[in-house]
Amino acid sequence: MRTELSERLGIEHAIFGFTPFPAVAAAISRAGGLGVLGAVRYGAAEELAKDLDWMDAHVDGLPYGVDVVMPAKKVENVTIAEVEAMIPEGHRDFVRETLARYGVPELPEGERGGWRITGWMEDVARSHVDVALEHPIKLLASALGSPPADIIDRAHAAGVLVAALAGSARHARHHAEAGIDIVVAQGHEAGGHTGEIGTMVLVPEIVAAVAPMPVLAAGGIGTGAQVAAGFALGAEGVWLGSIWLTVAESELNSQVLRGKLLAAGSGDTVRSRALTGKPARQLRTAWTDAWEEPDSPGTLPMPLQGLLVADAVSRIQNYETAELIGTPVGQIVGQMNQERPVAAVMDELTRGFERAVARLDRIAEHGRGGVNAGADAEVVAEEGRQQ
Repeated sequence: MRTELSERLGIEHAIFGFTPFPAVAAAISRAGGLGVLGAVRYGAAEELAKDLDWMDAHVDGLPYGVDVVMPAKKVENVTIAEVEAMIPEGHRDFVRETLARYGVPELPEGERGGWRITGWMEDVARSHVDVALEHPIKLLASALGSPPADIIDRAHAAGVLVAALAGSARHARHHAEAGIDIVVAQGHEAGGHTGEIGTMVLVPEIVAAVAPMPVLAAGGIGTGAQVAAGFALGAEGVWLGSIWLTVAESELNSQVLRGKLLAAGSGDTVRSRALTGKPARQLRTAWTDAWEEPDSPGTLPMPLQGLLVADAVSRIQNYETAELIGTPVGQIVGQMNQERPVAAVMDELTRGFERAVARLDRIAEHGRGGVNAGADAEVVAEEGRQQ
């Protein structure tokens, strides 16, 4: 699965794997893809630096990247405490009442929730960029739009390519005008923050909008056949996130959550603002349902919603409250039904890609009056068995 972009980055396969877990990112790079470590969960830049030092020692000299979240609108001179003070008391009451309804205990005395998405804040995100550029990264990705111009310039000066996610051709053109190098066309099926347009429609629209800039296809991709479809739509690579959540190297410590993911079907996700304040696809739970009930005060805009629910999410995770525990994940969750190491997932992706391409070759040959069409059905059946 080599393309001009994969050759430019020095990777064997044009598979870009986004993950919040350093061990998974490193394993993706060792397996021939480009592991991209998500930085948003880190508070102090020192924590990110420690994990990037670990990655440097465990990627065998192979390329990797970092994904940051930089808000489109900058807020000057505002502290986390000042932002939290903007949260209405009625919203805090709703969170407390919802947790009480499901019997979620308080955290132990003196312990505060570790899940605090301060990475949404401009100053924290910039500190993440500072740390990332001190390491031998090959890609800096931005999940919420084009990074500020000075960040793009700094990355380019360091020889680092810049990518940004887009949910529409309009967003993609804005990224191109901002001077980024790669657009990630993220369809409606994707986990996390995602828009309204499906991958099948979105990818070719964005390819046409920003040509000749390389585009990565994202959203609902988790098999080799789907990777081949992304290339057929004009992408130079694929961006996969959800599929890595249940791999053996994943630091998803909750066995309850891991079990829910392995058992979930493709219809068991929902786009909700309950986690961050922006529409994000995640596992549907009683928690996401509660925010849609008539007695809900409604979600707050980013970053207020994330700060509001930070301690609640930590309590739910700490006590593994089955009804409420969830995570951002895409519709591909329906095919994430067994735990495998990263290398096995990559092997299945490459083998599935080969089968899909061989099938297309046979179809083309059949159209020229060549081969037996029955072989195509067998390839499709084999792909289904492998999945």
